[in-house]
Amino acid sequence: MKDVKLYTRALCSWCIEAKNYLHAHDIPFEEIDVGKDPATNEEMQRVSGQNYVPTLVVDGHVLADLDVAKLEQFLATLPKDRPPSPTS
Repeated sequence: MKDVKLYTRALCSWCIEAKNYLHAHDIPFEEIDVGKDPATNEEMQRVSGQNYVPTLVVDGHVLADLDVAKLEQFLATLPKDRPPSPTS
């Protein structure tokens, strides 16, 4: 995973759980609080097609309105990073 963004709002318990999960699994992410800036809320809506938090975007793959169980399932379906192929 190279580009991980988590759209959140303050005092959102699902957002706190998602952040705790990502931290516990050493997954670096950029947190974007959509409650602080209307433009970021619009960005989240454009990317995900909805207005619920948390919304996770990983390398262009989107999971919206998630809980930890959905987060685990989503991460398991993502392509695994592969080391570069050796050159001949």
